[in-house]
Amino acid sequence: MIFFVTFLAITYSNNKLKYKTMKKLKNQGFIQFVLLLSALLFYGLESKAQKSTTLTDPEIASVAVTANQIDIDYANIALLRSKNAEVLNFAHTMANDHKAIIDQAVALVTKLGVTPKTNAVTKSLLDGEKTTIKKLKAKKGVAFDKAYISNEVAYHKAVIGAVETLLIPQAKNAELKALLVKVMPALKEHLAHAEMLNKSINK
Repeated sequence: MIFFVTFLAITYSNNKLKYKTMKKLKNQGFIQFVLLLSALLFYGLESKAQKSTTLTDPEIASVAVTANQIDIDYANIALLRSKNAEVLNFAHTMANDHKAIIDQAVALVTKLGVTPKTNAVTKSLLDGEKTTIKKLKAKKGVAFDKAYISNEVAYHKAVIGAVETLLIPQAKNAELKALLVKVMPALKEHLAHAEMLNKSINK
């Protein structure tokens, strides 16, 4: 009898522990989902918008240049506010790499005689930047580092998604499409670096 009662108690305890663990994992997964969805909605690059948005090459050029300039702006804020060597190194990399991409884009549109044209996606990116900069400037120290790197993860995920599913498929000019394809490895490398740094500063 005692053995049976003990068995029931252990079984109940294990089931309760499994339930709590599963609930915690589900909550974590839900939170991650919400954060990613929020990032996509925030930057105006959600899949629904991508499917319904049609861009011309001048508009694609505008989105590409704007997206890169925004990350340079974030990096410049980090270079002024952060004291973390790893964060500063990352910010330097972002500023230099995205400047190089802009230079390539400007050289190409100049060669093609194309003038980047502002559009709804460009405006959405700029609106998102204003909100993000306000939040970043409100933080200091470690809190700033965490906010900056967390935003870099979300931002690069959103930009990579937009380039892959919106800009590359809709680019008509072969050279413009080739440039967008060319920068993808760098963007994915930036994301991997940001994710690694995000884990490091949040230990």
